[in-house]
Amino acid sequence: MSNFGIILGEPNSINSEILAKSKAIKSKAIIIGNYNLLKSQLKILKIKRKIKKINNLNDINKSKKVFNVLDIPLKFKKAFLVNPSESSIYVKRCLKVGHDLCLQKKIKGFINCPINKKNLFKDKTFGVTEFLAKKNKVYKSEVMLIYNKKLSVVPLTTHIQLKDVSKNIKKNLIINKIQTLNKYYYKYFQKKPRIALLGLNPHNSEFKKNSEEIKIIIPAIKKLRKKIKIYGPFPSDTIFFKDNLKKFDVIVGMYHDQVLTPFKTLFEFDAVNITLGLPYIRISPDHGIAEDKKNLNISNPKSLDRCIDIISKLKK
Repeated sequence: MSNFGIILGEPNSINSEILAKSKAIKSKAIIIGNYNLLKSQLKILKIKRKIKKINNLNDINKSKKVFNVLDIPLKFKKAFLVNPSESSIYVKRCLKVGHDLCLQKKIKGFINCPINKKNLFKDKTFGVTEFLAKKNKVYKSEVMLIYNKKLSVVPLTTHIQLKDVSKNIKKNLIINKIQTLNKYYYKYFQKKPRIALLGLNPHNSEFKKNSEEIKIIIPAIKKLRKKIKIYGPFPSDTIFFKDNLKKFDVIVGMYHDQVLTPFKTLFEFDAVNITLGLPYIRISPDHGIAEDKKNLNISNPKSLDRCIDIISKLKK
């Protein structure tokens, strides 16, 4: 099974553009999205690509010069101005189709192009990572791996507000997520990762007795260290020094921006988002929908190309 899906994602976005400019047309990708939307948007962008509407995977045109689009219903009047409620229904439907095809073993996994989670989920702490984790009954043991072959990062908590981070950091959460990270990193990249775990507080709160470092993080490390290459806790203000980057494969932080901000400073968008812990491969570009650039034909497909390179090589 070498086919994989690419979910078109948010209609009011750069997704059709980056898809058309990417390596997808030379791959074994099945495009999951609305045929007429893609056709209309490419016409506005003045990008010529051959696309074929298919109703099931038996209809695939095997030419590497054609986009096979598994057509998903969507009501729209203007190609880049889809109603948010219609967009939300459509994107969830696309995700469900991708999820079902994976469970049916018809594709090995999927890339989802960026989505607008503000419109998509009632729970604003949710993104696609959490949505799929709940759907696959692995919620709170799934891992958001922001991957670059030189260095990857993981936030233990993902889309919650900063004021809620401390109360969500638990010993079992750290243990479950590090175990998932270790297992799936080895599965996908054939290497046992060297993991650096950060503290929560500035200077690790100087290791005061009532700090999260002493009460939660260090006990978790001690338990994990028996079978996993994990080190720390490290202060977050120095871990991204160049010498440190050579020592570790993954830096795990307590919250989203603790690791994503320095990571994106180093690598910009030369990275992909991989959800670890699912029964199939799920990857997405490490950027947003860029609605302000949606019909300008100026966007770079680099992160989507990275997704295609990786999912093409990975074994389920």
